[in-house]
Amino acid sequence: MFLKIWLNYVIGYVNIKVESYYLERFINICISKKIFLWNIKRNKSSLLYASISIRDYKKLKQIAKKTKSRIKIQSKKGIPFVLHKYRKRKIFLGLLILVIIGLIITSNFIWNIEIEGNTNISKEEIIEELKNQGLKIGINKNKIDTNSLINKIRLNRDDIAWVGINLKGTNAIIEIKEKTKAPEIIDETKYCNIISNKTAMITKMNVQNGTANVRENDIVKDGDVLVLGYLEGKYTGIRYVHAKADIQAKVWYTKKEKFYLNQRIQVPTGATEEKYTLNVNNFKINFYKTLSKFKNYDTINENKKLVLFSNFYLPIEIIKTTNYEYENQDVTYTEEELKTIAIQKLEQELVNEIQNKENIINKQINVYGNEGYIEVEVIYEVLENIGIEDEILF
Repeated sequence: MFLKIWLNYVIGYVNIKVESYYLERFINICISKKIFLWNIKRNKSSLLYASISIRDYKKLKQIAKKTKSRIKIQSKKGIPFVLHKYRKRKIFLGLLILVIIGLIITSNFIWNIEIEGNTNISKEEIIEELKNQGLKIGINKNKIDTNSLINKIRLNRDDIAWVGINLKGTNAIIEIKEKTKAPEIIDETKYCNIISNKTAMITKMNVQNGTANVRENDIVKDGDVLVLGYLEGKYTGIRYVHAKADIQAKVWYTKKEKFYLNQRIQVPTGATEEKYTLNVNNFKINFYKTLSKFKNYDTINENKKLVLFSNFYLPIEIIKTTNYEYENQDVTYTEEELKTIAIQKLEQELVNEIQNKENIINKQINVYGNEGYIEVEVIYEVLENIGIEDEILF
């Protein structure tokens, strides 16, 4: 139905008004002669509004006589009527033709790349890999050999198990499946110690191979040997091995910083301004004269590509720049106010550093008062598995 209406728009159609006491007969005859009417609306029993193609409209003369109907054209729609209306406006017609030609030409190129299925590999990394292999924004679709491209990516990347490339309109949809990391194979013939990779206090030792060099509750530093890569027997003597062990320890994360009672801070005024830039295939046109009327401001950019249909992207991008004004204000905090602000800041920074946040078992806060400032120290105690292999060289 939609396709039929769209084709009628291309060849032209008219909106008509039909007045008759025999509207049902009029409609039935149209159906029997396969005359397509749409947007049908009845007004009273003797009045009907509908849309009909130019070709079918010419067939209504005989039907109107049979049903004693009076037909009047309300409006004319479609490309032929638009061209006829502007036939004397050569510039407009020329521009319209240029736009149509431009759309036809741009439809042969890729103007957008979508990445699907990636979890551990970043979108930017995949796009860079595609670029290295020949698929980038602005490339002609006829120059893309998808099978060759897929093979190159799979050969070049050990972390990608499968790649699918689907070209729709001016959009390239890249679907990937990442490889599951294979378990590390331990080379038993490679002799090694296990050394500490952090400063910590040992809480649990489970040695499967080798000789423990530390005990529970020992404090170790980065680089200290935790498990020696040998076994010593009364009758066998020293026998070198590949040390293996599960070692749990308390690790300390610390943040310490000075905070001054008198500070200059940024306070948003609530005033904003928006500026727009048109980016046509990396050629930028600014729709503003000055950078900003604000003296102090923060900026956020939003990029939006123009899309005609779901997968028909254009090489045109609208860049919206929003400036948020702020004022610099001098403030004086009390020690208690500053202490609260400082602890919140340092705690947030520490939490961002710690991978296993659920293993935080203790927290310590130290505050040292001084003239004009305070010094705040936040220490998190975290249970972690520590220890890395260190090959024994003979």
